[in-house]
Amino acid sequence: MNGRIDSGLGEITIDTEVISTYAGAVAVECFGIVGMAGVSMRDGLVKILRRDSLKHGITVRITKENKIQLDFHVIVAYGTNIAAISDNLVSNVKYKVEDFTGMEIEKINIFVEGVRAID
Repeated sequence: MNGRIDSGLGEITIDTEVISTYAGAVAVECFGIVGMAGVSMRDGLVKILRRDSLKHGITVRITKENKIQLDFHVIVAYGTNIAAISDNLVSNVKYKVEDFTGMEIEKINIFVEGVRAID
């Protein structure tokens, strides 16, 4: 289901891939996030995604009330506080995605899929 905004002159439809791409770009800017994670269902392996594949580490759902629910699969930097990273990610993504789309975010779930040392 796509997001919908009533502009007064008509309806604007936002594809979930647009939301996931934007949310992924916002997420990798956050301190402590090394990258988005792609999880292979076949063998259970986690790999870090390239910058052009960020949307694959995010699941976007639009509720019947036209609110956004996001699931992030992330890889965090070794030695950082996961709770602090999560708080930062939630606040940045919530503010920027709501501003970008004009829609409300109902829920953000964060799945830490791995830890990686920063070079």
